[in-house]
Amino acid sequence: MNNPELYVGIMSGTSLDGIDAALVEFSDGQVQLTGTHYQAYAQPLKNTLLALHHPANNELHQAQMTGNELARLYATATAALLQKSNITPNQVRSIGCHGQTVRHRPEHGYTLQLGNAALLAELTGFTVVSDFRSRDIAAGGQGAPLVPAFHDKVLRHPDIHRVIVNIGGISNLTDLSPDLPTTGFDCGPGNLLMDAWCGQHLGKPYDERGAWAATGKVLPALLEQMLSEPFFAFPPPKSSGRDLFNPAWLQDKMQGDERAEDVQATLLELTCRTIAQAIQQHCAEAKEIYLCGGGAHNLTLHNRLASLLPDSTVQTTNVLGVDSDYLEAIAFAWLAQQALHGLTANLPAVTGARHPCILGAIYPA
Repeated sequence: MNNPELYVGIMSGTSLDGIDAALVEFSDGQVQLTGTHYQAYAQPLKNTLLALHHPANNELHQAQMTGNELARLYATATAALLQKSNITPNQVRSIGCHGQTVRHRPEHGYTLQLGNAALLAELTGFTVVSDFRSRDIAAGGQGAPLVPAFHDKVLRHPDIHRVIVNIGGISNLTDLSPDLPTTGFDCGPGNLLMDAWCGQHLGKPYDERGAWAATGKVLPALLEQMLSEPFFAFPPPKSSGRDLFNPAWLQDKMQGDERAEDVQATLLELTCRTIAQAIQQHCAEAKEIYLCGGGAHNLTLHNRLASLLPDSTVQTTNVLGVDSDYLEAIAFAWLAQQALHGLTANLPAVTGARHPCILGAIYPA
């Protein structure tokens, strides 16, 4: 019998909404979520992170200073998580921290996540595992998505063909066919374009339950322009981010006289259509679709996906006993455990790496 181990998983994704922190227990091959904490980003930090996605004067200094700020926020989130969970620090083996992606360019051989893991280790007194994507990229992979390996461990069914769809800033899927090895890839924009458009026109961080999008009409010409993006036709393995899908990309597709709610409806349709097309092209026999990430709360999106995929059930991972809001944070706790145990954690069939790799840079306590 394995001794139980507690890890903290920290995820701050492409949506730039804030920090998801999860306390995870690993015991006898089982994974149990024992505590959660969410900490929103202040608007100035969001603005800084958005700016760092593009070249600018003195960006190296700004990136390092922002990494320090993020490390302090991660430390605060960790302390709050342990306090809420009534856990003392000496019970925790390690923190697995994804960091905040500001550049993801696997075609050039690099990815960059801010967070200063050395400072996080100093502030918390915990061993920190971070920079999970770089080793896979060094082996010729995309460095993303990484969570399909975790989905394979906890959500696979021996007889039922499932697809897990994570809808964060970018959407990605994991294909769990009972007869085939696990595969997965990024589908395209998830929430990031909808969130940006909502913020610009409503002053809100996101379109709650897709209510605003539901008031608009899909614009066929705009949708066709967006669907012509070459990324959607690329075969897997593939990954993407704000380097491609951003407000400037959207602006380039528009005429300029569209109603704001119609653009929102069209952006939602883009997210749904690209997810549905990816499933139909690469995992058409799937019977069960499970959603996770922030987009799982978007009722309009959920219903539209269900209508586009009538031969499958569409539900959230909550029905499987896995919190859809914290699944990625749990995954990065698992990735940290894999690293500390010297176990590989990437799936070459997903990322395109030449071989399995032990992922993550380790900063001892």
